[in-house]
Amino acid sequence: MALTKISTDGVKDDAITKAKIPANQIEASELADNAVDTNAIADQAVALSKLPHGDSNNNGKFLRANNGADPSFETIAQPDLTNLSASNLTSGTIPDARLPATLPAISGANLTNLPSNRINRNLIINGAMQVAQRGTSSTSSGYKTVDRILFGYSGHDEALTQSQGDVASGTTPYTLGFRKTFKVTNGNQTSGAGSSDYVYIDYSFEAQDIANSGWNYNSASSFVTFSFWIKSSVAQSFKGYFITDDGTDYSYAFDTGSLSANTWTKVTKTIPGNSNLTINNDNGKGLAFSLWPFIGTDFSSNSTSEDAWVTHSGSARTKDATSTWYTTNDATFEITGVQLEVGSVATDFEHRSFGQELALCQRYFEFNRGGFITTTGISSGYIGMTQSFVVGKRASPTVTRVSDAADQNSVGTAFAESITINGFRAVAQVTGAAPKLDTLFKIECEL
Repeated sequence: MALTKISTDGVKDDAITKAKIPANQIEASELADNAVDTNAIADQAVALSKLPHGDSNNNGKFLRANNGADPSFETIAQPDLTNLSASNLTSGTIPDARLPATLPAISGANLTNLPSNRINRNLIINGAMQVAQRGTSSTSSGYKTVDRILFGYSGHDEALTQSQGDVASGTTPYTLGFRKTFKVTNGNQTSGAGSSDYVYIDYSFEAQDIANSGWNYNSASSFVTFSFWIKSSVAQSFKGYFITDDGTDYSYAFDTGSLSANTWTKVTKTIPGNSNLTINNDNGKGLAFSLWPFIGTDFSSNSTSEDAWVTHSGSARTKDATSTWYTTNDATFEITGVQLEVGSVATDFEHRSFGQELALCQRYFEFNRGGFITTTGISSGYIGMTQSFVVGKRASPTVTRVSDAADQNSVGTAFAESITINGFRAVAQVTGAAPKLDTLFKIECEL
């Protein structure tokens, strides 16, 4: 009688060897669940050909374990990739071999909160206060020291001083590459803070520089970001505002926040556009900002809205200001690293070389020396020489004689004529033999 079934009890241990089992004779259905322990399978014993391959319908799918049930072929859902966060990837998760040799270009439009133009993004000239063509200290109002910075004050008992200051080594912003400041030193205002007293620092932009900057100034969802470093010897907050100059004037008042005494603080303001703003595409003033070490109540009002565009009022430029700084003898106020850029985030300050900043400043101001000498026996009439500007000017400038060289000879007082944006003619009347003209002129076309 043939044997049809032998129980496992009837089989001696190790009686059935690999040699006793023909190839391809054991099917999966003949193995009980969990009958073969993983410890019984040698490493690399199961070839890839012995694993299920599926059919053409399974292309691109992966074999997924199903919590004890039979594994199944699954597709990777697209949302699982598009929503993959960098925080879910550990270092080395994607090996270099899995990346293409050439990565596709990434458009700036797909990066949020970054300006599309990383070069020349700072709309402010001389924001690091490097250039001071006119001088480094003055007790007068006006453009007298740091280029492009207008300083003014009124109602004082003792004159204030504007100067080009130095950033102390080891401090921030010194460690960020800043060396110079625009500095205001107070006088002794013995009569206190009068309602008509004020001290201001102004900067004006050419309208075309704002109009062509990429800022949609008529849209509340388009922004410029204003940032600067500030230090005061007195602990308090200070007021400021932006103001348009074309059409109806609109202003945007702001507060620096409370400053600690003698401590550099970075202030950042993100400013939206507004449908009421008008900024022409020309070389006139289109926008300006003012910082006020002090502003009297004739020019301020607590009804003024901060961080919002409003119709400008000369009697309500800012909210009422603290007067402590103004009533402190020899108090100081300094700024540097001033930047205005398109976008809603303040990026690192755009440092430019001294030569670049100087050339930009010379569009508005330069010194120019006119010289002419003759030995041809001229002893009457006029002599002159055409002088070219170092940089073409914003508009036809005012040309003013400053001083004559010591060796100037046999000429009267020099003057300028035929003034254009590119140059002028220096002229003087001859008063004797061998005339020599050597005169320094200043050329100005500030906003």
